Amino acid sequence: MEALKRQAAARALDDVRDGMKLGLGTGSTAKHFVALLGERVRAGLKVVGVPTSEATRADAERWGIALTSLDEIDRLDLTVDGADEIDPQLNLIKGGGGALLREKIVAAASDRMIVIADESKWVAALGRFPLPIEVIPFGLAATQRAVVQAFAECAVSGQMAVRKARDGHVFVTDGGHWIVDAHLGRIEDAPRLAGLLGAIPGVVEHGLFIGLASTAILAGAQGIRVVERQ
Repeated sequence: MEALKRQAAARALDDVRDGMKLGLGTGSTAKHFVALLGERVRAGLKVVGVPTSEATRADAERWGIALTSLDEIDRLDLTVDGADEIDPQLNLIKGGGGALLREKIVAAASDRMIVIADESKWVAALGRFPLPIEVIPFGLAATQRAVVQAFAECAVSGQMAVRKARDGHVFVTDGGHWIVDAHLGRIEDAPRLAGLLGAIPGVVEHGLFIGLASTAILAGAQGIRVVERQ
């Protein structure tokens, strides 16, 4: 599986040009892209990156990739990131690594977003992977009641659980928030659910990435498949 992830990451490098401003994703597949990009940088490629997490920042610095922020530049040429699920419209579920808020900010500030993944992430409909919902800890029960109502309006339901870290304590995002993972099974109308969740005051962000990815690069046993959003 790691070999497939690295193949997808290597294919995405074909779209990187000298002088580009890049969004650098988070997660196991994006980690391969950052490493391969670092090799190109050491060979003379000139790019500047905006990391989507503190973990990615550390990786990029270790590889010698110049970094900046969205406070210093207004647009990015390209973001390359992974996904937990990808549907045929290139809508995504992201946030399994807990960086969904920064990932979405960076993707939205980019002219293009390439999603890199192994073929297991391709699904007919989103929802098999638990949907991450980043929330403010204050008023959590009220927020969860509003989330349940949003689910009902979209004819979905499932168990919700506050994400725990490996040490058993509540997982805290880089922004200081909590994540509730919703096990929905299948989301028939992801754009509508995204809109309803985004309107809930206690929801900081959610893992439905609608209309942001322009290209998906999927690596499988039969090779690389490139899917463009229509």
